[in-house]
Amino acid sequence: MLTGSEAANVYLACGATDMRKSIDGLAAIVTHAFDLNPFEGASLFVFCNKGRNKLKILRWENNGFWLYYRRLERGRFRWPQSPSGEPMTVSRRQLAWLLDGLSIEQLQAHKPLATRVAS
Repeated sequence: MLTGSEAANVYLACGATDMRKSIDGLAAIVTHAFDLNPFEGASLFVFCNKGRNKLKILRWENNGFWLYYRRLERGRFRWPQSPSGEPMTVSRRQLAWLLDGLSIEQLQAHKPLATRVAS
């Protein structure tokens, strides 16, 4: 599915998107509202509904679009809001957090170490 590191850019459409939109409608949002190219193969464009229990991911690959759809039976996605309507760029790791029901702004994690000597 979305495994691997083929997608270099992940864009979240902050706020709510009408989930009745399919590939053409979502590609139009990417083109006109975000001023981005939906045919950029290294990008994922992620959209969420008002209830935050459904999301769609649009991706171009070689000669056609992929449209991934996820509906939660219980719970909600921790979806960011933005009054500006601009898309938010996140990492693949942050996208995985969102898909797992976590916030993209994790407050705790292991701190990176600068040491290079094993003890």
